[in-house]
Amino acid sequence: MRISNGSSGNNIGRRRGTPRRKTGTGNMILNQKSILILVALCATIFSMGLIVGTRIFGTPEDANKNDNSKNNNNNNSNGGAGTGASAAQHASPLVAATSKVAPSDIQNLILESARAVKFERELENLEEAARKRGDKKLAAHLRGGLAPGDVNYNPHHAVDDVVEADGVGGGGGGDGAMYAGDNGDHNVDNVQHNEGQGDSMHNHFVDALKREMKRDMDKLAKGEKKIIDGFHKAEDKAKDAAMRLRGVGGGRGTGSAATSSLPMYPYMTSPISANYDFSHYEPLGGSRFTEYKEGDSPYDLTSTSILHQSDELARSRRYHVLGAMKHVWKNYKEFAFGRDELHPISKSATSNWGGMGTTLVDSLDTLWLMGMKDEFWEGRDWVRDNLSHDHVGQVSGFETTIRSLGGLLAAYDFSKDKTFLDKADDLGSRLIKAYDTPSGLPHGSINLRSGVSSNFGWNSNAYILAEIGTQQVEYRYLARATGKELYEKKSDHVFEILHDMQPADGLFPQNIRDGYGSPSFSGSKISFGAMGDSTYEYMLKVWVQGGKKEDMYREMWDKAMMGVHDQLVQKTTPNGLTFLADRDNGRIIRKMDHLACFMGGALALGAYTDPRGLESDRAQRDLKTAKALTYTCYQMYARTKTGIAPEFMEFPSGNGDDMQVPGSAHFYILRPETVEAFYYLNKLTGDPIYREWGWEVFQSIEKYCKTKYGYGSLKDVNNPGFVEDRMESFFMAETLKYLYLLFDPDSEIDPLNKHVFNTEAHPVRIFEN
Repeated sequence: MRISNGSSGNNIGRRRGTPRRKTGTGNMILNQKSILILVALCATIFSMGLIVGTRIFGTPEDANKNDNSKNNNNNNSNGGAGTGASAAQHASPLVAATSKVAPSDIQNLILESARAVKFERELENLEEAARKRGDKKLAAHLRGGLAPGDVNYNPHHAVDDVVEADGVGGGGGGDGAMYAGDNGDHNVDNVQHNEGQGDSMHNHFVDALKREMKRDMDKLAKGEKKIIDGFHKAEDKAKDAAMRLRGVGGGRGTGSAATSSLPMYPYMTSPISANYDFSHYEPLGGSRFTEYKEGDSPYDLTSTSILHQSDELARSRRYHVLGAMKHVWKNYKEFAFGRDELHPISKSATSNWGGMGTTLVDSLDTLWLMGMKDEFWEGRDWVRDNLSHDHVGQVSGFETTIRSLGGLLAAYDFSKDKTFLDKADDLGSRLIKAYDTPSGLPHGSINLRSGVSSNFGWNSNAYILAEIGTQQVEYRYLARATGKELYEKKSDHVFEILHDMQPADGLFPQNIRDGYGSPSFSGSKISFGAMGDSTYEYMLKVWVQGGKKEDMYREMWDKAMMGVHDQLVQKTTPNGLTFLADRDNGRIIRKMDHLACFMGGALALGAYTDPRGLESDRAQRDLKTAKALTYTCYQMYARTKTGIAPEFMEFPSGNGDDMQVPGSAHFYILRPETVEAFYYLNKLTGDPIYREWGWEVFQSIEKYCKTKYGYGSLKDVNNPGFVEDRMESFFMAETLKYLYLLFDPDSEIDPLNKHVFNTEAHPVRIFEN
C-alpha cells in the first residue's frame, strides 16, 4: 500500500508526552496507567486506520491482482488476441474516480497508523531488551501491565486485548488474546483500577485521559464516516458517468436522479434451453417497443443485475448461433470444401468467384471467434496447400478485396500464421494493378492472371462510389503487415481525390467519370444503399484504424453526416419512423435499402468517437438518429409475415402505412446490416433491447431459411416456404458473426478501442494496437 510523504495532519497515533516520573507508589501507578491507555489508544487508532485504508484501497493482495490484471491486458494487446479487455474497460471510470477521493485525509490517516505501528515496535524492542537483562518489572511495565505482585497488577491490561467499540478488532481466542481463554472483551473502558489505592488526583487524571480518548475516538469515527461517505458519493457519480458514457440510463446530461426516475428495463426473459425448437416460433409482429422509435433510452439500465441477466441470457442464445455455424460448416466441409459456394438445397458446389475458396476464406475469422479452432486450422491447411490465384481470371476488385483479402488479413491478425499474410500479399499484388489508371481511381473489374482491368459495361464504364472508397482498410493493413507502402499510398490517394471533390453538403453522387485524369460526377443520385453505402463507412473506419489522427477522413465523415441530417433523414406517416431516403435530381425518394441499415452502427460508432465528446450536440444528434434508424430497420423485419426484411422498403406518404414491401424487391439474401447495427448499439450502449430484436431475427432465419445442408435465401418475405438454392459467403462472414458477437459478452473484440471491422465484418486491430 502506497503512503504519501505529506503532512502528518492531526498526528493521529503519535506518542503523547506524559508527566515526568517521580518516586513514590502513586506516581508510579499514574505513569503505568497512562502508558497503558496511550498504547491502547495507538493500537485502536491503528486498527481503525487499517479499516479505512482497506475499504478505500483494498488489501495488498488486491493490488497484486490489479497489477497482474494490467500485465495480462498489456500482454494481450501486444501479443495478439487477448482476453479481459472488456472488464478493464468497464472498471476504469470507477477506478479513475475513486483514486481521487480525499487523498490527503486518507493518506495522512494511513501515515499516522504506520507511525503508531513503529511506536509499538519500539516498545516491543525495549520490552525484549528488558527481558533479556532480567528486568521483569520494566518489561511488564512496557507491555502495559504491572509486574505480578504490584498493587494494581491485572493480567488483562495488555495492549493486544483492546477491541474497538464497533466490534471490529481482536476476538476471543484470536491473535489479540494474551492469555489462554481470554475472550477479548477488554476494551479501554474495562481498564481496572483499585479505588482503595492511590489518591483522588490519580483517579481524576485517569478519567480525564479516558474522556480525552473518547473524544479522539469519536472524532476519528466521524472522520472515517466522512471519508467513507465521500467515497460512496464518488462511486455513485462514477457509476452514473460510466453508464452515461455508454449511452444508457436516460441519455444526454442525465445524472443519477434522472436515471433513477426511469422505469426498470422490462423485457428480460429466462435463458434459452439447449433443446429449443425453432420450428414452433411464430413472428411476433410489428409496432412493438414503440418507446424506442424516436431514438430515446427509455429505461434505467444502471442496475448491474439487469446487465448481468442480459449477459447470461445472451450466452444461452450464443449457443444456438454456434449451432447454426456448425450446421453450415459440416455440410460445406462434406460437399463443397475449397469451393466458392455451397448450394444449401441441392448440396452442390460452385466456383462462381473465380475458384478462390471464397466461402472458406470469408469464414475463417468467424470460426476463430466462435472457438471452432480445429475447423480453423483445417481451413489454414487448405489455404497453405491449395489456394492459388494464378489461374483466376476476371473478378470484381471490390468484392475480392472485402471478402478474400479481408478474410486472409483477419485470419492472420488473430492467428499470426504467416501462411495467411503470404497469400494476402500475393492477392493484393494482383488486385492493386486495378489502380493503374489515369486518375488513380481503381477499375471495378480485374483479371488476376493477366492484370488487365476495366470498369463494368452495365454501369456505362463509370466508377462506382462504393467500390473505389471501400478498399482502404484492407490495403492499409496489408501495407503495415508487409512493409510495402505502395498498398497504402495507392488506396489512400482515392480519398485524397474524393476529399477534393466532396460537395458542399458532403454527399457524393454514386457514379464518377475519370475524365482523362480529372474525375467528375456522373449523374446526381445519392444513396446510402447499393453503390454508395460503404464509402461513407470507410471515411469513419479509416480514421479509427489510423488511431484517430488523420483528420481529413473524420472531417469528410462529419461533413457528410451534416448533409444526411439536413436532407436524407425522413419520417414515415402516420407513426413517424426514421429512415434514410435516396435523392435523385434534388428529389427525395422515399425508400431505404436493407444495406443502409449499416448506418445505425456507423452513426453510433461516430458518436462515441466524436472528437468533441459524446456529450456534444453533434454526437448526441448522431446517436439519437442511430437508435431511431435501427428501430426502423427492426420494424422492416417485424412487420413481415416471416419476421424477415426484404431487400428494401418503401415508405409511402399519405396511404396510412408506414412501410410496404415492394413487388420488385420482396426477397432476402441473408443480409447482415441490421444485425450489424444491433451489435454496435448493444456493444456501445449496453441496452439489452438490441439482443431481443436480434434474437427475433435469428429465430426467423432458423425457421424460414434453414435447409438440410445450410441456409438459403428467401424468395418472398411475405410468403413463407419458398427457399432458394443460394447461400452467399457473407452469411457466415457477417450475419452469423454479428449475431454471435451480439450474444457474446465474453468476446475479445473491441470496436471502440482495439479493432476495426472492414465492410465484410472482418476485424483487424487498429494501428496503435
